Amino acid sequence: MSGAGAQRRRTALVTGAAGTMGKAATAGLLADGVRVAMADLDARALERAAREVTGAAAADQLTTIAFDVTDPLACGSAVERIGREFGPIDILVNNAGILSRNKLADTTPEEWHRVLAVNLDGAFYLCRACVPVMKERRWGRIINISSVAAKSGGITAGTAYTVSKIAMIGLTFTLAAETASCGITVNGIAPAYVKTPMVTEQLSEQDRRMVISKIPVGRYCEPEEFAHVVRFLASPMAGFITGEVIDQNGGLVFD
Repeated sequence: MSGAGAQRRRTALVTGAAGTMGKAATAGLLADGVRVAMADLDARALERAAREVTGAAAADQLTTIAFDVTDPLACGSAVERIGREFGPIDILVNNAGILSRNKLADTTPEEWHRVLAVNLDGAFYLCRACVPVMKERRWGRIINISSVAAKSGGITAGTAYTVSKIAMIGLTFTLAAETASCGITVNGIAPAYVKTPMVTEQLSEQDRRMVISKIPVGRYCEPEEFAHVVRFLASPMAGFITGEVIDQNGGLVFD
């Protein structure tokens, strides 16, 4: 999907951009001619990630901004700064997230609130900050990253993580209904076991073998495959799709 002329002046905000999936989404959007603001909490990791994905991108096509998505004031300030210095946000990719593998009995109230704050609240705050400008411009794309955990109840994921990703689907549905008449589409992606450190480092060898045995295609999802779905949903070609959650799980779960 090479860069389409209609997207040349679009600006995207990708959260969780220092991670594997965020970097892949950023690289894909850059390839499509979209200007990207990469966001993450860790400023140093973010700068390293930006150097990795820049490639042949023009100097004015990529910027970075470090902030905490759990802070509503920081989210609002970041959106304002990006709009002022880089361009109004047309495409919002809510990819920031943290994993918790603890089931109910081992999930503390503190962990519950932290996971929901990062995985759900941040997306809500950023949608609130971005939607008004999208409405003014009569064009917008919001892409919320959920998980197969939301469709399966959590295979290796814990209670807080699973609930947060189910809630991301609810956020997707309600915003899609609210903004469809304003030229904005709101969709989600529910990937399963993308090849990231969450899989390669945070799962035990036994869990990794179990997961592979359950995935009919017999492998993990490549980050670039995830990025292709982000690129499609962000493009003009997906303009008649809203309120959809695309399963990307190698046949692990059907619905």
